Order: sequence, then structure tokens, then C-alpha cells
Amino acid sequence: MNTDTFAPTPTKHRAPRPDHVPQELVREVDAYALDGIEEGVHEAWKKIQRPDTPPLIWTPLTGGHWIATRGVLIDEIYRNPDRFSSRIIWVPREAGEAYEMVPTRMDPPEHTPYRKAIDKGLNLAQIRKVESDVRSVAIELIEGFASHGGCDFAKDYGGVFPVRVFLALAGLPLEDAAKLNLLANEMTRPSGSTPDEQGRSLEAANKGFFDYVGPIIEERRGGSGTDLITLMVNSEINGEPIAQDKALGLVSLLLLGGLDTVVNFLSFMMIYLARHPETVEELRSDPLKLQRGVEEMFRRFAVVSDARFVVADMEYYGTQLKRGDLILLPTALHGLDDIQHEDPMRVDLSRRNVSHSTFAQGPHRCAGMHLARMEVTITLQEWLARIPRFSLKEGAAPIYHSGIVAAVENVPLVWEV
Repeated sequence: MNTDTFAPTPTKHRAPRPDHVPQELVREVDAYALDGIEEGVHEAWKKIQRPDTPPLIWTPLTGGHWIATRGVLIDEIYRNPDRFSSRIIWVPREAGEAYEMVPTRMDPPEHTPYRKAIDKGLNLAQIRKVESDVRSVAIELIEGFASHGGCDFAKDYGGVFPVRVFLALAGLPLEDAAKLNLLANEMTRPSGSTPDEQGRSLEAANKGFFDYVGPIIEERRGGSGTDLITLMVNSEINGEPIAQDKALGLVSLLLLGGLDTVVNFLSFMMIYLARHPETVEELRSDPLKLQRGVEEMFRRFAVVSDARFVVADMEYYGTQLKRGDLILLPTALHGLDDIQHEDPMRVDLSRRNVSHSTFAQGPHRCAGMHLARMEVTITLQEWLARIPRFSLKEGAAPIYHSGIVAAVENVPLVWEV
């Protein structure tokens, strides 16, 4: 086996290998700084998923934890909270322990009433009511630069469109976006060169969210508004008003989810389309194929890598796990698993039986998935109606970041006016 991809990086902090971890399962994988990331986040994750890579590998980096490398494990672990708990969902462990947002740190049945509170404003029926407003935002942004012959997609659209939509749904001022984006970046890609430093960075960002939403929660308690925050903070949990600490976590989670995931997904998708004009032509040729193809996009460009806590000692896929072990679930590796998808790096708009964990699975399946699907569909429809052919600017070098949520910046697109 060629081990070049897993060559040691001497400057990084390493955890000692536990006794129950066989040496042959150890790989040097840093979820926050993937080897080969300059070629792309998904390309870097895919290099780890070799034919001879075990279904579970262990890395001494980011505090020491397992990584599930195959789609069947990622799907199964998400669906089984009785064996794989959400009490710690971030790596390194120090960051996971500092993370205080709910209900992502909860397991059923404690999790269930909080999830119902979130779903009040994000269920499919509610999201359909705002489709025309979402479309208007997309049209306004695209028409603002369509005549220019180019834009930095990540900066001018990807980082603006979902944020404007979400802040409007939450009833928050657009000028707060920059501050909230900085906090979101530190939550999903915490700075620091050791687990302790990353834990402190995440703790500070978590506090920043709580400090921001605290006064807003107080102001909207008892209110009759229809914005997402008012709906949530006036929900009852087991027949009682939601407690302040839980409201802080719930509203902060809402903002974190709305400000980081779709923002980055859109840019990954557009980089691919800019490099594959034949796929763009196929999307333009058939409105129905475009709508159906959105699910294929979600398979191909998953951005989340969160973790689960092993509840008890067990043997899992031939590997000994101990209570307290953490397993990272890179959702990209489900969608890119060639055991489940032929030629998985290619966007195939005719692909059948598309399976992925881009929105997770089980009780923590993403509450914002209906909004995300709408935002991606509308972006493709309105962009291609106004900019039917486009490419990456010659010499463009997108800058990729891995982490709990993968990110990309510097996405210069050009087109003929």
C-alpha cells in the first residue's frame, strides 16, 4: 500500500494511540487541514477512500478519533442514537465539549420537542410560502452583475443569497451578517493548532452567538410575529415555556445552520458547473431534469463532517470500539462512495437511486433541508436563465477549507455579455 497520502506531519499535535486501536487502522488525517486540499475538499476526502481503506480508520490528529470511510457506516451511525450519541458532535473533543447548541447535542426522547419547535418554521408547507420572496432575492442579485461579464461567485452571490434569505426569515437586520459570519466560521472551522486552542476558539464563538441572541429572545418572548425566532422562543417544551439556556442554544443553532452550509455548498456546485459546460447544457435543456438533478448535486457536494460518541464498548464492522470514542462522519464520503455510486465524482443528472447523508439521517436529519433544496433549485433556474454559459476565469485558484463545514473562497466566474 502506498502511504504517501498519510505521511506524518511533524508539527501537528498528536494523541497517543489507545490500546484497543490496531496500528494497521491508523491514518494521519486532519479533518481541518486535509492533505491535497488545494485540489478541492471533496477530492481530498476521496483520496482517503481507497479500495483497501478499512471502513473505520483512526487518526491521532485533532485529539484522536475514528473516521467512518464508507457510506453504509455513515448512514447507519446517524440512524442509531442509542449506540452512537450526539452528546459530543465536534472534533476535537475539547471543541465538542464547548459546543452548547441544542438540540444537536441531545438524543431522543429529550431531543424530540426541541426538534418540533424548529420544524414549526422550517417545515415544507412554511417554506413554500416564501418561495416568491426567495426567488426575488436571487433575481435581484444575479441581475446586479449579469451585465458585468463576471463576478466572484463566493463573495457576490454564494455568501450573500442564503444569508439574506435566512436573516429575513429570522427577522434580523442584514447589517448583522458580517459579525454572525465571523462567529459561524469559528464554530465550524475553529482556529488553533492544538485541541485545547480549538476548544477555546469554539467556546468563544459559542458565547458570541449567545450574547447576540440573548436580547433578541427577550424581546420576542410573548410576541405574535411570524419570524423563525418568534415561533421558536414561544414554543412549549413538554408543556412548559422553553428555558432561557435552551432558547439560547436553539436560536444560535438556527443561525449557525442558516449562515454557513448552503453558502459553501453553492460555491462548490458552481465551480464544478463552470468546469463542465456539458452539464450546464443538460440542466438548461430540461426544466424537469434541473429540478431532479438538485438531489444529485447534494450527493456530490456534501460539506458537513460532524461526529458521534460511542455509547458502550462494542465490536463494529470488525473493529473494537470503546465507550467515549468519537467517530467522525464525513458526509462527503457517503455521496462519493463508489460502492454505492458508479463514477461518483461525476455529476450524472440521470443517476438513479441517489443516496447520501448530506442532510444527515435519523432524528437529527437537517431541519433546513427544504429551504436548502429551494435555494439551490432557484439559484440554478434564475442563474441559467440570465447567464446560460460561464466558466472559471483563466488562472483561477479557489481557496479550499475543510472542517465541520467545508468552505471555499475565491471563485471568479466569467461569461460573455
